[in-house]
Amino acid sequence: MTTESALVAVVHRLRRDTADRNPASREQHERARAVLPGGSTRTILHHAPFPLTFVEGDGGTLIDADGHRYVDLVGDYTAGLLGHSEKRVHAAVADALANNTSVGGVHPLEIRFAELVCNRFGHQRVRFTNSGTEANLFAITLARIVTGRSTIMVMHGGYHGGVFFYSNGNAPWNAPFPTIVAPYNDLEKCEQLIQDNGSELAAVIVEPMLGSGCVPAEPRFLSGLANATQQVGTLLITDEVMTSRHGPRGLADLLGVRPDIATFGKYFAGGFSFGAFAGRAELLDRFDASKPDSIPHAGTFNNNVATMSAGCVVMGELFTSDTAVSLTARGDDLRARIDDVLHQHKLPLSITGFGSMNAVHALAHRPHNGADLLEKDPVLQEALFLSLLQRGVYTAPRGSLNLGLAITERDIDHYLGALDETLGELSDSF
Repeated sequence: MTTESALVAVVHRLRRDTADRNPASREQHERARAVLPGGSTRTILHHAPFPLTFVEGDGGTLIDADGHRYVDLVGDYTAGLLGHSEKRVHAAVADALANNTSVGGVHPLEIRFAELVCNRFGHQRVRFTNSGTEANLFAITLARIVTGRSTIMVMHGGYHGGVFFYSNGNAPWNAPFPTIVAPYNDLEKCEQLIQDNGSELAAVIVEPMLGSGCVPAEPRFLSGLANATQQVGTLLITDEVMTSRHGPRGLADLLGVRPDIATFGKYFAGGFSFGAFAGRAELLDRFDASKPDSIPHAGTFNNNVATMSAGCVVMGELFTSDTAVSLTARGDDLRARIDDVLHQHKLPLSITGFGSMNAVHALAHRPHNGADLLEKDPVLQEALFLSLLQRGVYTAPRGSLNLGLAITERDIDHYLGALDETLGELSDSF
């Protein structure tokens, strides 16, 4: 039997075993398919044989419908930074909702939360939305109106929300903006594209680290984009929906770059829906409704009481600058420990990341850009995911693992032990 066929056989066995040991999740999945296309309402949650149904969470642990416990290293794709059932967030939201639910007006929590975000990340103005997708949509819209230009530049492998999906170039379901797809971490090519298209280019939007594969930007790349966009009057938008968790002010700041507009999302509201875009007053004040030429920005739940109250606790008490610095260092240490385990086994696996966001790839070499991510071995990647799942570790099927505040050293030791056992087992197929 060839290596490829042996590994396929392993994956088929792992799928059967996963299905057999999770009858309650299978029942829930079959029920869900009757009312939800594919059985869920988030595409990223799909995996074979079916997504597990989780019924309880506590700290860094998830419990599924069949009673299995998992170390949660998905962290809801960076939104679950605090872990599960953070009592201080719950208490703050309960207190706020006891006074108001749906206000239909401005309230003090909205103002306080805005102050915390601006002060923390060094921006003059901020607007709230309900998701990172919305934040990026409005950031791009602002850039197009301010510059009077229509085209945006994105990165191959980039992801800026459900309508900004560039894992393999542009996609037919993306927002219908004129778009140039550029190679991530290739400064020379990007500089040329910016120069050639400058008169039509409203914005370059870039993640300081590709969130879908945890491929960090080279410092030279991000600063070079800032210089190139400034030369032609194009706005630079840094999508920090995921990477704002790194260091005191996010990854772009750590790399020495100050964007024209930054977008945020995920963890800020402790598990409640959240998004934001922020920047200089001269740009964001285009949304000042007291001005006759202001840009409308509607959204019934932009300042909803639950999100605003939770955000005040998260950004004001729980995830301080010092906590962010500590978590970043802890994530860097975890990545080094994972790399040590990978080197003990002769499998084509590598790890990339920064701080508390990392990814193990079914690639012998570390990916450098979006094109490299497409070269991963999907069979080996699935085998790694399902093997860890059976050992009580929940990672993303694509290989990403996000360290949260509730993950303990014992949890990390459990994961590293499970990884070592998994790689030893999978080595038999090579």
